[in-house]
Amino acid sequence: MPMPKVYMIDNPTPNAFATGRNPNHAAVAVTSGIMRILNREELTGVLAHELSHVRHRDILISTVAATVAGAISMLANMAQWALIFGGFGGRSDDREGGMSGLGAIVMIILAPIAAMLIQMAVSRSREFEADAGGAKLCGNPLWLADALRKLHVGVQRVPMDANPATAHLFIVSPLRGGGVMSLFSTHPPMEERIARLEAMVYGRR
Repeated sequence: MPMPKVYMIDNPTPNAFATGRNPNHAAVAVTSGIMRILNREELTGVLAHELSHVRHRDILISTVAATVAGAISMLANMAQWALIFGGFGGRSDDREGGMSGLGAIVMIILAPIAAMLIQMAVSRSREFEADAGGAKLCGNPLWLADALRKLHVGVQRVPMDANPATAHLFIVSPLRGGGVMSLFSTHPPMEERIARLEAMVYGRR
């Protein structure tokens, strides 16, 4: 795999991400904040995680998932407007028209949820894979585990003004989200990510 270009972004929030449609056109970016809090081994673990994303074409996979999710949401919007203007029989009194209108309402409600769940499932799966791949690449899963601990705390202390649409790109979600909102995060629970990395060393979950 060709060595991707590495960039540093002047941002105090500790984070990193990879971008590019394939390994030949990829780049890895780290923030100035991450350089301040991680040691050499931990930074190696983070870069290995991002290189794993590049190797497995995760950016392309995420783009496809986002496109599918966007198409589903667009269909829901079309159904909404069709229902408003009677395209699904919303103004008809017969049983067939009523059922069509009900189906449109169900689509309008469920389609955006389905789109979000698709993106969330794909993103979480790829993060777990990148953690495992990065741990093998750097040679010590604990380097990445220790880095994730620091990044998790660092992002909460110095949050990033990030667009939710790009949150899935980062190694740690740049968005604040606790409680119920964490259930809809594009990233797996941090405790589980760290536990899986430690299991690669200690053989336990």
